[in-house]
Amino acid sequence: MSSLLKKIYDLQNIHSVSKHEQIVLGIINAIDTKILKIGDKLPSINEMVADVGYARKTFVKAYNELKDRGLVESKSLKGYYIISDKTNVTVRVALVLFAFHSFQEDFYNTFRKELGAKYHIDIFFHHNNVSLLKTILQNISRKYGMYIVAPIQQIEVAGMLKKIAADKLLLVDRYLKMPKEYSYIAQEFEEVTYQKLVELKDNIQKHDRFVLFYKEKSDYPSDILKAFNRFVNEYQINAEVVQSYEPNTLKRNSVYFSISDTQLWKVLKDARNMEYRLGKDIGILAHDDNIIKEIAFGGISTISTDFTYMAKKAALFVKEKHPIQEIVPTYLRQRNSL
Repeated sequence: MSSLLKKIYDLQNIHSVSKHEQIVLGIINAIDTKILKIGDKLPSINEMVADVGYARKTFVKAYNELKDRGLVESKSLKGYYIISDKTNVTVRVALVLFAFHSFQEDFYNTFRKELGAKYHIDIFFHHNNVSLLKTILQNISRKYGMYIVAPIQQIEVAGMLKKIAADKLLLVDRYLKMPKEYSYIAQEFEEVTYQKLVELKDNIQKHDRFVLFYKEKSDYPSDILKAFNRFVNEYQINAEVVQSYEPNTLKRNSVYFSISDTQLWKVLKDARNMEYRLGKDIGILAHDDNIIKEIAFGGISTISTDFTYMAKKAALFVKEKHPIQEIVPTYLRQRNSL
């Protein structure tokens, strides 16, 4: 402990460094010089108050900053422990997403670029599994300075997320009702999907039927199914909802609407093999845009939000910690396929 205290005392004569910064930098210097190693226990706040003489709140602030940087973890009734030696990191960020779909890869790449090297990002996937999400949240609790989470839209998940302080949590992609102090950057699915289908009505009605691939108990937004049913009922369109696409079942004069890229690639493979012309023999509409959909087969029409915009907003929240509650715009990108 005497070696650690010396690192703090060495900073006391630098007047431009505040008291809490002396503690933070002293501990960081102790980590860099191997005085403190991963797994080591820090002196308690009471011990530090007694030995250094600063106010208790000064040490609380310093230890919380070290926790935000991901260097220190507080264990209930046990104290504070060193959990990382990456002292060049300003904040350690936990990013919890559904899965590494192509559009979420776009989100991650932009988020990573916007934050820069001073922010360490660990990424986790819950695959729309509440039990898995609960385990992830338990494992990362109190180990990160900021938490960016794509939530599962269930009431019990809100209870799990309320355990994270509002100024450290941002919900992205899906909207989940939380207390008013919590921030979110989310999509709206039902009304906007319905409106985009109405815009495409004339193109859809040129074909004999409209097929949606929708798998129950998946990470597909249920509001897309509601919008689809509302649209086809209102405009009396011959429609069908199927769990997934079965190879070699493609039918001429049909429009296929795919939420999942896996289903989309299967349809496109059969369309090529059967020499169907997209936008003529069949129509194809997909959810969530990416560069592949922009160029494949002359372009796939999509209904999608701007994940790059969402990622930039999320990065700004991490850096500035200003509360935000925003529903991001959704766009129809009409291309060759419909």
